[in-house]
Amino acid sequence: MTMAFLAILGGLVLLVWSADRFVEGAAATAKHAGMPPLLIGMVVIGFGTSAPEMVVSAMAASDGNPGLALGNAYGSNITNIALIIGLVALISPINVHSQVLRKELPLLFAISLLAGWQLLDGELSRIDAWVLLGAFAVVMGWSIIQGMRKGPDALAGDVDNEMIAHPMALNKALMWLVIGLVLLVVSSRALVWGAVTVAQSLGVSDLVIGLTVVAIGTSLPELASSLMAIKKGEHDLALGNILGSGIFNTLAVVGIAAAIHPLAVESAVLYRDWTLMTALTVALFIMGFGFAGRQGRINRLEGSALMMVYALYTGYLISTVIP
Repeated sequence: MTMAFLAILGGLVLLVWSADRFVEGAAATAKHAGMPPLLIGMVVIGFGTSAPEMVVSAMAASDGNPGLALGNAYGSNITNIALIIGLVALISPINVHSQVLRKELPLLFAISLLAGWQLLDGELSRIDAWVLLGAFAVVMGWSIIQGMRKGPDALAGDVDNEMIAHPMALNKALMWLVIGLVLLVVSSRALVWGAVTVAQSLGVSDLVIGLTVVAIGTSLPELASSLMAIKKGEHDLALGNILGSGIFNTLAVVGIAAAIHPLAVESAVLYRDWTLMTALTVALFIMGFGFAGRQGRINRLEGSALMMVYALYTGYLISTVIP
């Protein structure tokens, strides 16, 4: 048991560090390749911050732990919106300027509805997986088209400012890209082994472990990048990290896991976890979109409410495993 806890702790620390190096290397490499800032923000950074969830869920599925794979993906979305956006808004209210983000908010809601429809029969088959991955390909195509636009956008400005402030030579960017990817795999393997071992020893379902400990751990890169962005006043980059991660998690992370090994889905995933994830997406849409000419804004009161929801949800999960 001690080794399992150490594997979880060490895996989480290494996962966060390697994910940060991977994102920096990937973004700098894309910049050297001439990729527009908006495309880097929408695709490269979104993929990089979701890489931990992707690798962890893929390994969990290949090991025959579907609850951990699905709990990690949905739990990360819940953590990202309720905990991270809530915390960031509490520190500094988030103003939503980017038109791209206002398009991504309803898109994330539509993707959540697709995910819920697939959960109705209690399983995620390989056909479901290919539907998710096909939808992911369409979304990526749309993102590339949006990212190649020449018009001004607040998200593009945030990314460009960040790249100028932290330049990186191409050889160094490639080095961190490779090292970050290798260590992501190693740390994810340690984290999955430790989480499954602890769950089995304590008699806790791997779904609950995935929704709590693993989800928080794999969401730490989003937390770090969002806090840094909001500190610099880059509000759209902070929100963009969360929206991009949500799209990746729901489509690519779950899709890859189900393609590797079809997932049996507990009924609680639909009525508890998916329902909350979708409700939070709707709340984020209402707060961030802005209606009747009002600019989208997530204030401190709304941030506090989001964090309260996360605390109640996590408390409920813990109560279900305490005898």
